[in-house]
Amino acid sequence: MSLRDTTLGTTVGSVSLRTCVVTASGTVGHGAELAEYGDLSTLGAVVTKSLSEFAWAGNPAPRVAPAGDAMINAVGLAGPGVLAWREHGLPELRAHGATVVGSIWGRSTEEFADAANAMRGAEITALEINASCPNLEARNAIFANSPAATAELVGACRTAGLPLWVKLTLTAPDLIDVATAALEAGAEALVIGNTLTGMVLDPETGRPILGNGGGGVSGRSLLPIATRAIYDVRRALPNAPIVGIGGVWSGADAIALISAGANAVGVGTASLASPRAPWKIQRQIARWLTKHETSLDAVRGRAHG
Repeated sequence: MSLRDTTLGTTVGSVSLRTCVVTASGTVGHGAELAEYGDLSTLGAVVTKSLSEFAWAGNPAPRVAPAGDAMINAVGLAGPGVLAWREHGLPELRAHGATVVGSIWGRSTEEFADAANAMRGAEITALEINASCPNLEARNAIFANSPAATAELVGACRTAGLPLWVKLTLTAPDLIDVATAALEAGAEALVIGNTLTGMVLDPETGRPILGNGGGGVSGRSLLPIATRAIYDVRRALPNAPIVGIGGVWSGADAIALISAGANAVGVGTASLASPRAPWKIQRQIARWLTKHETSLDAVRGRAHG
């Protein structure tokens, strides 16, 4: 098997993607910011930074800080609002040939529904419901901690008329119950997962470094946590389409999440460290498959025997 013959195409629910590598929401902006580093049309999808129906300024600065070998952020979902994005950001992405997944957020079920309705008719491939951002509200307010709240969000967003992907948290009290509720409510796919709640203190002052106090921790250290979460969901829900996110820094990392059961993988913090990371990881996946004379279908879920 040659590198030329290696296919990275995959499906996530009803959505066919040209490759298994997508960007993770929150890491590559609202438009074509990443286009100067690579051809957006060659990625599986560009998943936008999450948008509310209204413009939102986000959290006070500082918003990003190092956290050991990881990073912590409390950007607070800043964005221009869906309608402004449809006028400016979406056309930029379409002009570059990107497959676009729009991501939405809200502080209530009603605000999620408003954002979903504002996305209705947009030229996007799917709609991600960001039910798990930890840096806007208190941790116990994360919708994806509750099966009932998650199901309610999915139901409220179905009016968008788009395939729904639900972004879940790695720290849900019962991730399987939440994932099951999302699918039963009409979600086509599960995005597993998001950042973990954390805090970094200034050693000189003893005060939080971030303007919001705490924030979401991301980076390479999340890989084993995401791997276990994806493994558990795939074992319990063998037919659930999964986009795996967390700590993907290389092709080998991506293969780990696919082996656990992911249909596609999201590249997030690695893109902040090196904006060319999604393309590099795609090439590394293809080389790995060629070297091992195997395919994505053969690798997917192999951890389950």
